[in-house]
Amino acid sequence: MNSVSKSKVSSLKSTLHTLANPKGVKKQCELCHKPAYLQCTKCRVTFYCDTDHQQADWVGIHEKVCQLLIPIRTTMPFHSLQADRDHHCAQIQHRQELIEISRAVAQKKLFEGKYQESLPAAKLSLRCAMDVYGPSAVQLVPAYLLLAEANVGLGSLAQAEEYMSQAEWTVMKTPNCSHTVLHQLHRNLGRLYTATENLEGALLHFANDVARTWHSHLTTLLKTHTEGSRTLEQSFDEAQQEEADQMLRAMLEIQESSPKQDKTQNALVTHCLAMLWFLCGSPEKALEFGRKALQSIQLVPDHNLTEPIQSLMQLAAETAQHHTNQAEPCPSNNLPPSQLNTKVES
Repeated sequence: MNSVSKSKVSSLKSTLHTLANPKGVKKQCELCHKPAYLQCTKCRVTFYCDTDHQQADWVGIHEKVCQLLIPIRTTMPFHSLQADRDHHCAQIQHRQELIEISRAVAQKKLFEGKYQESLPAAKLSLRCAMDVYGPSAVQLVPAYLLLAEANVGLGSLAQAEEYMSQAEWTVMKTPNCSHTVLHQLHRNLGRLYTATENLEGALLHFANDVARTWHSHLTTLLKTHTEGSRTLEQSFDEAQQEEADQMLRAMLEIQESSPKQDKTQNALVTHCLAMLWFLCGSPEKALEFGRKALQSIQLVPDHNLTEPIQSLMQLAAETAQHHTNQAEPCPSNNLPPSQLNTKVES
């Protein structure tokens, strides 16, 4: 903690006082949810069990959001129904703002290696996300991942596993989860398994992460090709094609040798291979991998990969047919040489 932060915290500590809670009202610590005895005298809506947690929260996030917490934690007097609705909408907006601020702060501190300091911001992001979206929404996953990453950095692997389990379970219940969230999930699972020395599990999740990166890249290339802004020859040279093919086949081998095969991941990698070979001018191989991808994804109900795979297979089939038609000789070439260029007599 720098000298400026220390003086601010010391100033705030000197004005803290023991709470005189009304009967039946229990205040909880902002960080640990144990009974609280101290109050922030700036916002008066945040409470702590001791000065250590007050200091940790101030340095971690509270200094940046102290005044923003007042409108969402202050009880509104009884007003008309419309006023209540307006107040509720305003609170939602305030919480969404807090989610973004606290998430950005947590990510910055993680990047700087300040794992302990990142925890208050990540916890605030999670609480606000729960208030806005509910306790099982996919919007909670980024906060779970921030908390998991911080705990891995602190060596608290059991706590990290708990947060990762929450994130993974939430993603499993959300078939159309964004590629960004899935990327973050697999990256953090890879880190967690590396820390717990489960190298096979780490390799599997890192491979899944790379596969999703490739899938996003190849999807973009395919889109630019179908829109006519890129030719097939501009997508990959032979060396890049060989490297990508080897990498994706290795990922597929890892997936298929895993005791618990993930059909979605199998479909993702084979779809990557299908797009790769189509972009490299081999529609026949694209169809081969497309069939494998479709076979895997059909075992996953209501998955958003089904339509892109089918569209690619149709495009590959049309391209293969076009190649076949071009390769077929003209009918006149099948005539005997004696009949070619025969002059018609009048």
